[in-house]
Amino acid sequence: MKVKLRKSVLFLLSVTVFAPIVLYTDTLGAYFTSSSSRNEFVEDVSTFTFAGEVRPLNVLPQESSITLKEPLGVVYSENLTKSSSDDSNASSGKNSHVTRQLTEESAEVGNSNTSILNGNRSLDENPIRQVTDEVHNATEETGAVKSKETDSTVGPNDVKKDISSQQSKANSGSIPEKITSGKDVSREQGKASLKKQNEKTVPPDARIRQLRDLLVQGKVYLSLSATRNNPHFVRELRLRMKEVLHVLGDATKDSELPRNAMARLKGIEQTLLKGKQIEDDCAAVVKKLRAMLHSAEEQVRVQKKQALFLTHLTAKTVPKGLHCLPLRLSTEYFMLNSSKQIFPNKEKLDDPKLFHYALFSDNVLAAAVVVNSTITHAEDPSKHVFHVVTDRLNYAAMRMWFLANPPSKATIQVQNVEEFTWLNSSYSPVLRQLGSPSMIDYYFKNRRVESDSNIKFRNPKYLSIMNHLRFYLPEIFPKLDKVLFLDDDIVVQKDLTGLWSLDLKGKVIGVVETCGESFHRFDRYLNFSNPLISKTFSPRACGWAFGMNIFDLNEWRKQNITEVYHKWQNLNHDRLLWKLGTLPPGLITFWNRTYALDKSWHVLGLGYNPNVHQKDIERAAVIHYNGNLKPWLEIAIPKFRNYWTKFVDYDRQYLRECNITP
Repeated sequence: MKVKLRKSVLFLLSVTVFAPIVLYTDTLGAYFTSSSSRNEFVEDVSTFTFAGEVRPLNVLPQESSITLKEPLGVVYSENLTKSSSDDSNASSGKNSHVTRQLTEESAEVGNSNTSILNGNRSLDENPIRQVTDEVHNATEETGAVKSKETDSTVGPNDVKKDISSQQSKANSGSIPEKITSGKDVSREQGKASLKKQNEKTVPPDARIRQLRDLLVQGKVYLSLSATRNNPHFVRELRLRMKEVLHVLGDATKDSELPRNAMARLKGIEQTLLKGKQIEDDCAAVVKKLRAMLHSAEEQVRVQKKQALFLTHLTAKTVPKGLHCLPLRLSTEYFMLNSSKQIFPNKEKLDDPKLFHYALFSDNVLAAAVVVNSTITHAEDPSKHVFHVVTDRLNYAAMRMWFLANPPSKATIQVQNVEEFTWLNSSYSPVLRQLGSPSMIDYYFKNRRVESDSNIKFRNPKYLSIMNHLRFYLPEIFPKLDKVLFLDDDIVVQKDLTGLWSLDLKGKVIGVVETCGESFHRFDRYLNFSNPLISKTFSPRACGWAFGMNIFDLNEWRKQNITEVYHKWQNLNHDRLLWKLGTLPPGLITFWNRTYALDKSWHVLGLGYNPNVHQKDIERAAVIHYNGNLKPWLEIAIPKFRNYWTKFVDYDRQYLRECNITP
């Protein structure tokens, strides 16, 4: 009885154990058999059917089962291929799903269309696990981004997406490429453009600046007491600084640095870190840096003052070639017969219907450039008359130059200022002042730099009457109605005859105003602490410039401008109203008597300002090298010098003999 009971219990236990196994095996076998009959394609690998239920696979990203639409801006990788014809047929019957081709990890290459699953295969060969493992590995290795494909429609002719490679690539272990959306591409492009912008903003000498900053830090540590008492550190730091100085050399850009520059930079940084550990007192470092800054500022101030003095000295010094030229020309002039020393067309000198120019200069080459540039751009050179006035030393040389190089069909006249007998100290206050003992003492004996910090006022040109002849134009040209005054440091670039036809509206002088900048106001030239100045003029009145000015001599005579000039010169006998020069008395003498010309007639600054705009220069009728950097000196601004040198024929015999070159 007991035996029968035991057998019954064992049988029931066996049925309880094996019945679920048989049931589950038959159900899965039926599912996989139906799946393989569809040519090994799975419609939705994220779910599987079990006992009539559709259950999700949690290891796969869930996808919506509704109709899919292809998202805009999706970029397909190159290895994506169209589905097979069988796949296309299946998708035409079911447009609501996107089919994905699976590859069999089998060693048999030719059996790609055979059944993937067999009933007796182990669970490890389950195609669902193969797919999930493959996708999981690809996600970990390539960082694939989830594809946003919901709410999209795929038509029967749309491109199918293959999430696995072909069987031949599967055998070699290839991994599906990442599919990047349009937003990701645009994000990458944005990062790339931002990186390029950052590269552009980096200065070309950033590494050089960094090395120099490290040198400054090194000097600080060498001067601190704590680090100075460490001989090993001092020796190492000096060696690093010497290496950095050798690397810097004369480099002005990072591209000019040697290859070992980065190694030297890291080396000195490590040494400075040691110094920071030795001396950690920030207050001492800040105090030393302030002392170094103050010392550097003082050195800069001294250097600027010295450079200014040397610049003025160079501007006042006659170059060797320009000193040789008048000597050579004077020798040739005195060897000529008296009949050959006369200029033609004397009858044109007093003809008021012609275009007359006044040029006062002791520089032969500069005067030649003014005449040559004016004639080059004149429509009818035969109607132009140049009146050149020079001093006794350069009179013969000036005449010889224009006799040897006549200005085309134009008329030339060269006069000696000492032949103006009417211009003497009893008539001209400025002549009387220039010969006074106080003026001589100011220039040649007691230098008194403290009283006049602006060194430009000590230029000896202010001692020359040549600089003041512009205030005596009616006396020099008694028969003329209008005269165009030109400085000898200008270049003419256009025809100037239009200036004679201008209606000055009762004004005496036509000028180009220069009040666009603050230092061209009256308060920069006149002493407004003096009541004579402050009661008569406005400190913010607009200044203007000499250099190219049209004068109405009839209005000059009518308003007795020369007498106004003499009055103010007498009041300034002790130089309390203004310093030396011609512009301050010009501003006073022609106060409310100026006619503003268009700025394109006269562009200034080429003798001191390298930032004069190229467009302004090109459209200017006259360009002016006002300042110390004259175009005939070696200190001239290089980019502006060619405007002047192109009107000099350096192949001329006298220029070659004096070694005058561009």
